[in-house]
Amino acid sequence: MKTHSKGVRLANGMPHQARKRFGQNFLHDQAVINRIIDAIAPQNDQHLVEIGPGQAALTRPLAESGARLDCVELDRDLAAYLETQFQNDEQITIHQHDILKFDLLSLLAESSSQHKLRIIGNLPYNISTPVMFHLLQHHEYIQDMIFMLQLEVVQRLAARCGDKNYGRLGLMAQYYCQIDHLFNVPSAAFTPKPKVSSAIVRLTPHATFPVQARNVESLQTVIRTAFNQRRKTLKNSLKAIISKEGLKNLEIDLGQRPENLTLSDFVVISDTLTAETKEP
Repeated sequence: MKTHSKGVRLANGMPHQARKRFGQNFLHDQAVINRIIDAIAPQNDQHLVEIGPGQAALTRPLAESGARLDCVELDRDLAAYLETQFQNDEQITIHQHDILKFDLLSLLAESSSQHKLRIIGNLPYNISTPVMFHLLQHHEYIQDMIFMLQLEVVQRLAARCGDKNYGRLGLMAQYYCQIDHLFNVPSAAFTPKPKVSSAIVRLTPHATFPVQARNVESLQTVIRTAFNQRRKTLKNSLKAIISKEGLKNLEIDLGQRPENLTLSDFVVISDTLTAETKEP
């Protein structure tokens, strides 16, 4: 979680400046930091992974819990700063790495904890969706994920059938996880101050999937095709990927637009696509 601590100086003695290319906005509001820690409620027998710890204001209270903490920081200068700050804390490991290329399972192989990973992070807008879906590839090893995201992204994640924000992101995230929009964070809580509001969201991977597609790639294809032409009826948009006979046999009103279908409906449609794809 990108957090701000006044007077942070790097190894070269220079004060750290937020880098636009990394989407850095450092959280400085202590009340918000405390609220995030309360939402995480870290325990000493847990294994936490913090994405983008930044200047460590959140990292410190996480470390105080006694939990094992792996921090993945892309910024080389900040990674070096963190190494210095936590060099005497045996349960903390700093990884200077891109989370999109990081081998999450390597942490489990080295862990003595029997618990699943708990992942925390402030994800820049331009990589938030790729990061979430990169992590969800390993959903069975994750207890939960608590992220700070743009408010608009959280609204899309949590959107329900019929909502204006309902679409591809929310449907696929909800396929894998329970989504809980915890609270909003004003832009004034950051330095530099971003132009948008943020929010804290918890994604908890399903222990048992409420609905399960025969093939997740087919589900992604159906949802993508439907929402790429969201003003069209499903009958018109899906005919490009499913036969007339397949569409006719679906017990779903395909005269509707995609925002009016539930996740269960999309799974039924995707199973038809899977069956047709496997036919000789």
